[in-house]
Amino acid sequence: MYRVKQLDASVDLGGFSQWLKSQGVPHRISEEGGFQVLWLEHSEHAEPVLEALERFLADPGIRQAVEHQNHSPVFVAGRWQPSPRHAPLVLGIIVLGVLMAWFTSLGSNQFTFSLLIIDPRAYDWNPMAGSLDALSATLASGQIWRLFTPDFLHFSWTHIVFNSVMLWFLGSQVEWFDGRGRLIVLFIVTSLFSNVLQYVVSGPLFGGLSGVVYGILGYCWLSQRTHPRFQFPPALVTFAVVWMVIGFTPLPEMLGLGSMANEAHLGGFVAGLAIAAILPAGNKQKA
Repeated sequence: MYRVKQLDASVDLGGFSQWLKSQGVPHRISEEGGFQVLWLEHSEHAEPVLEALERFLADPGIRQAVEHQNHSPVFVAGRWQPSPRHAPLVLGIIVLGVLMAWFTSLGSNQFTFSLLIIDPRAYDWNPMAGSLDALSATLASGQIWRLFTPDFLHFSWTHIVFNSVMLWFLGSQVEWFDGRGRLIVLFIVTSLFSNVLQYVVSGPLFGGLSGVVYGILGYCWLSQRTHPRFQFPPALVTFAVVWMVIGFTPLPEMLGLGSMANEAHLGGFVAGLAIAAILPAGNKQKA
């Protein structure tokens, strides 16, 4: 164990200790001659834990949020475990995605064309000038829904299961802590950015909720830095960004994974970061 901080015994670290457990940080707190000492199992945790401890001690709002998390009905043994009633909007999005996967036979029947951002049978969408003309004509005809329906088009069950798991884990936290209004804004903005960017660069033959998932991840990561409330491993962001970068290389196709909606991932992630920067989180909390 690594000794990282000594504090007066009068300081209540119970809530902070519970929060560290919820983050999967092995530690212990000992008493030594009127003081208490925080020990960590891994030295690489020292810097982020000390930074979090400083904020915990300095900001009553953060202490209140941590205590709220420790006693919240959506946390079990300090871990985020909501039920469907805690995030009905996210659940509805997932159910709709599953239904559309079934109705389109995973993007292999004629109904698929009604979910693509344009109908590729009706327009010459290559090169880029043609794609912009096709999108303008589609929107002018009143088919505004096509900006969002690619989110619900998936081409394998693995694809939709992975997106659904990530959307439930992150999106449910946004709905619970920041409210459905913020989640709706995230869904609309990240869908627009990810779908339009993917279409302009690569054409209309794409689909999936991964652009929205990347957007919510970007939002959670940046917003978390100023107003801690979400629970997810920091390595998740690193993995997602690395995977996004790998997607722009030939490696996925060489491994037999097929082409990826790389521009959708990038567009969604940037949009999520922008929302976190432009619309700071409030202090919405639930009992």
